[in-house]
Amino acid sequence: MDKPYGVGHVLAHTTEIWDEFRQARLFVTGGTGFIGKWLLESFLAANDAFDLRARVCVLSRDPARFGAEMPSISTHAAIEFVVGDVRSFDFPRGPFTHIVHGATDIANPALPLDTFDVTVRGTRRVLDFAQVCGVTNLLLISSGAVYGRQPPDIDQVAEDYVGAPSVLSTASAYGQGKRVSEWLSIVYGQSGMQVRIARCFALVGPYLPLDKHFAIGNFMRDALARQDIAICGDGTPLRSYLHAADLAAWLWTIMARGAPSSVFNVGSDQAISIAGIAELVARLAGSGSRINIAKAFQPGATPERYVPSIDKARRELGLNVWIPLEAAILDTIFAYRSKL
Repeated sequence: MDKPYGVGHVLAHTTEIWDEFRQARLFVTGGTGFIGKWLLESFLAANDAFDLRARVCVLSRDPARFGAEMPSISTHAAIEFVVGDVRSFDFPRGPFTHIVHGATDIANPALPLDTFDVTVRGTRRVLDFAQVCGVTNLLLISSGAVYGRQPPDIDQVAEDYVGAPSVLSTASAYGQGKRVSEWLSIVYGQSGMQVRIARCFALVGPYLPLDKHFAIGNFMRDALARQDIAICGDGTPLRSYLHAADLAAWLWTIMARGAPSSVFNVGSDQAISIAGIAELVARLAGSGSRINIAKAFQPGATPERYVPSIDKARRELGLNVWIPLEAAILDTIFAYRSKL
C-alpha cells in the first residue's frame, strides 16, 4: 500500500497530465538525487497505472550504487541507465521525446568554480544532446537561488523579480550557474524545443539528506539521535518548505502543461523562521531536544527571507501546497525513524 504522501499522492494530483508522456522516451539527469528519486518513482508509478508504455534513460556516474540504494527503481523494466558525467557523457542512441535536466550536486558542494562548471557546462552538454536527438520538451530544474538575496520589502519573491546573486560573493556559484543555465535553455528553445523552467525553493520529505547543508535535515538528524539542535546563526531567517510529493506533482504538471519558455516558482509560500522549524522538528519528533542558537538577534536587523510567491503556479496550472508543513515533517521523520 502506498504511503499517505507517496506516489499515490502524486498521481492523485496529476491524473489529467499523463497522456503527454504516452509512449515517450525520457532522458533524466539528476535522477539519483533527492528530487530525482521522487521524479523517477512517481513516473514509474504513472507508467504502470496508466499503461503509458514509456521508457526512462537515467544518466548516472554510479548506477550500481544507486541500484543497491533504490532497487525498486533500478530494476523496473522501463528504466535504463547510461554511465557518465553530465559535462561529458556520451550521447545515448535513438530518439528521445523529453528531457528532465536536474543534475547539480548541491548535496555535495564543491569548490565554487567546480559548482559553476558542473551547472553550466552540464546544461550545455544536455542541450546539445537535446538538439541531436530531436527532443521537443525539456524541463530545467533550477533554483530560487537565481534571485539572489531577497529584499526585505518583498515577502514573497515572484518570477518577474530581476534581482541576482552577488558577483562579489564566491558562495553565489550555484545561483550564478543556474542563471546561466536558464538563459542557455531559453536560447536553445528558440530552435523549436519547448523549454519550461522550475525554480525550486526549500523542500522536505523522505530521501532528503540529513547530513548535508539542508538545515531542516540536520535538525531531524539531531532530533532522531535525541541530541540538542544547533543553529549556527540567530534563528531568524525565514524559509518555507514543500513536501517532495507535492514537488513531484508540480514538476510533472509544469512539464506537461506549462507554457513554452515559461518559468515557475516551486515551493511553499508559508514562511517560518529557522528557529521555528527547529522547535517544530523537536516537538514532532518527541525528542526533548533543546534548541541552541549561536548568535543573539541584533535589534533593528531585518530577518533574511527565502520565500516564493506561487500565485502563477496556482493561477495557470492549478497547483497548490496540498501537504501541511507539520504533516510533511512527520512524514519525513517517520521515514527515517523506520530505518533506525
